Amino acid sequence: MMTVFLPILVCLCGGVGASCRYLLDVTIKTYWQRAFPLSTFTINLIAGFLAGLVAALALGGTLDEPWRLVLATGFLGGFSTFSTAINEMVTLFRKHRYPTAAAYLVLSLGVPVVAAACGFLV
Repeated sequence: MMTVFLPILVCLCGGVGASCRYLLDVTIKTYWQRAFPLSTFTINLIAGFLAGLVAALALGGTLDEPWRLVLATGFLGGFSTFSTAINEMVTLFRKHRYPTAAAYLVLSLGVPVVAAACGFLV
């Protein structure tokens, strides 16, 4: 029965993830007014950690495959925003904010990977 509703649940959870991303983005941007895109960075950091946690639970047999898809593909797919991070990097480079752009590039590629690894350790 779950397989019939799985695509619907993935879509619904994707919408919930996107809504959470929007709310977190707006909240952080209210308080952070600097060049470094902290909101996108924070969202991708959280998404990386949660992706690692979901993967660890699935590999450990605690989380069934349909629920892994709902959480990872649905919610986290809607929540994380790698394409926005890439666009922000290009914008920083175009505005000649080279140190900020370079730091954001390195941090955006490395920190979510470390966060995902930490998710596996929990």
